[in-house]
Amino acid sequence: MTSTVPALGTRTAEGSALQAVLLDMDGTLVDTEGFWWDVEVEIFARLGHTLDDSWRHVVVGGPMTRSAGFLLEVTGADITLAELSVLLNDGFEKRIGHALPLMPGAARLLAELHEHAIPTALVSASHRRIIDRVLTVLGPQHFDLSVAGDEVSRTKPFPDPYLLAAAKLGADPARCAVVEDTATGVAAAEAAGCRVVAVPSIAPITPAEGRTVVTSLEEVDLAFLRGLMTEMR
Repeated sequence: MTSTVPALGTRTAEGSALQAVLLDMDGTLVDTEGFWWDVEVEIFARLGHTLDDSWRHVVVGGPMTRSAGFLLEVTGADITLAELSVLLNDGFEKRIGHALPLMPGAARLLAELHEHAIPTALVSASHRRIIDRVLTVLGPQHFDLSVAGDEVSRTKPFPDPYLLAAAKLGADPARCAVVEDTATGVAAAEAAGCRVVAVPSIAPITPAEGRTVVTSLEEVDLAFLRGLMTEMR
């Protein structure tokens, strides 16, 4: 979903150096990381394979080509990556049709960013068909644009999705705050040169230079995100 974005000079409210906020989707705004794993377990069970729970930390947060490819390699399942991708997307879409819980603090944060006209993008490794379904729950009005994993030649952990989102918003990546829940997403955002807020969902993430780790989105508001830019001065 894309909407008209005002010129860069009109977008920084109250003199803040924050130019844009770029948000991951699964596990960050919506509580769906577990959904993906459940679908993977169900599909591989139908294929005659049992997934080891330890593999969950390997596949979390990554693009489907990586996560599904890994599961195919370790199980030896007799199915192509393209066929498996269709099954995974179908299963996930069916699951979110029954319930799509938001992460604590997500609705409040999106409403605040929208109220203050902060340019905001949804940046996900999920495919466009999934993002569009989730946007109906998150509210498309909360995002100036979205970037899907199947719309870039290299998705997370490469910086391409975040560089593309920043460029479309006319923002300097160094003046963008990214909110992510996985090490894969954090790596992508940091490679793009963005300031990162990590809200770990499945696996722990350690603080680092240019990276702030919080336990919940309830700790994150506009003042918090602007403060990340102030630290750069």
